[in-house]
Amino acid sequence: MLTPGQAADVASAPPLIDGLEFDALLADKGYDADWLVDLVAAAHHAEAVIPPRKGRKNPRDYDRHTYKQRNLVERFIGWAKHFRRAATRYEKTARNFLAFWNFAAIIKWLK
Repeated sequence: MLTPGQAADVASAPPLIDGLEFDALLADKGYDADWLVDLVAAAHHAEAVIPPRKGRKNPRDYDRHTYKQRNLVERFIGWAKHFRRAATRYEKTARNFLAFWNFAAIIKWLK
C-alpha cells in the first residue's frame, strides 16, 4: 500500500493488517499508539512489539528479543535504496513507483 508522503504511517496500519493472521506485529516507535496496540490484541489476538516513544508518560513493556527481528525489514529497505529510482522517487506516478519497489523485491528474492 502506497500512501502520500505527508500521511502518518500509523494511520495506514489498520488496512494493512486487516485479514492477516500473525502472532506478533513488529513496528518502530512511529507506531506507538494505544489504539493500535489494543486493535492488535483484540482483533488479531497477537502481541504488538512496539517500543515506547522516549517522552511517553506511561512506557509500555515490549519483547526486546522479538523486536530485534525487525532488522530484516530495515536491511531490505537499505538494500533497495541502492536502486536510485527507489531512493529518489524518479517515477511520476504511484503505480510506477510501487511497481519498481516490487521489481526490487523480486530481484532480492531471486538472489
